[in-house]
Amino acid sequence: MKQVLPALLLFFIVPFGAATANPSYWKSEWPKTDFTKHSVAFEEILSGGPPKDGIPSVDNPKFVPVAKAQDLTDTEPVIGLTVNGVSKAYPLRILIWHEIVNDTIGGVPVSVTFCPLCNTAVVYDRRLDGKVLDFGTTGKLRNSDLVMYDRQTESWWQQFLGQGIIGEMTGKTLKAMPARLESWAKFKARAPQGQVQVPRSKGMRNYGGNPYAGYDSLPRPFLYSGEMPANVAPLSRVVSTLDRSQAWSLDLLREKKEIRLADGLIFRWTPGQNSALDSAVIAKGSDVGNVTAQRDGKDIPYFVDFAFAFHAFFPKATIHSN
Repeated sequence: MKQVLPALLLFFIVPFGAATANPSYWKSEWPKTDFTKHSVAFEEILSGGPPKDGIPSVDNPKFVPVAKAQDLTDTEPVIGLTVNGVSKAYPLRILIWHEIVNDTIGGVPVSVTFCPLCNTAVVYDRRLDGKVLDFGTTGKLRNSDLVMYDRQTESWWQQFLGQGIIGEMTGKTLKAMPARLESWAKFKARAPQGQVQVPRSKGMRNYGGNPYAGYDSLPRPFLYSGEMPANVAPLSRVVSTLDRSQAWSLDLLREKKEIRLADGLIFRWTPGQNSALDSAVIAKGSDVGNVTAQRDGKDIPYFVDFAFAFHAFFPKATIHSN
């Protein structure tokens, strides 16, 4: 089994007192957050180590045309997004270090998000109730998943669900947008006139490196003590859609190559995408393959999450493994 690199331990080994829920302590860092409004128990929220914005979002992303991209290898993972005829790729080599990219594509303000500890990649429409929200990282986790905040109200949001859980926006839900977690080669082939995000400063982080090396080979996730799924490994991947009433193991989809459901939903799997959470170098990660989810020939929002995280948020949902 691969060993987790020291960089990961620096992020996530924190004193017990700092990891426990303490709204009074939080208030000094979050004076604008209304802690009287919340939909989750405070004790479910832990510190991940970094402070507010300690993992900095990218708020003014830089792009180059696909044809001029450098550094990326064909099998590296990107989040591919097309809105109103405009296509952009957001590489996980950047998102693994920043977790949130606030952008506008095809006239639509979006937040492209990735939680490494849950392998959860989701793109959200930033428009809600007449506001355009900008998101940052709280440094907190719930079920080992990123807790975001919006800078307009400083409400806290669960990245996995797109739901406001603390503050003025409690109970609100962001709209998830159809996007693909795919290889760079797949994105280039379907959007040759598209653009790809590049770092504003290559020296800011070890882009292309993985600070969580060996994570998806571990027997248990970090900073999660909840119930594990019964029929699949906690850090194996499962595929689901917005319905979230059921999920399918990636191993099953890999074996079948295609899963068709009665409602017209079709999942497909093809090889050729690195895990971002395996090798110390993302481009050398194990091949987890590419997943698409379509209905009537059109992409729909879908998720490729670690099984423990899916089970934590949807404990009654079925995970199909055979």
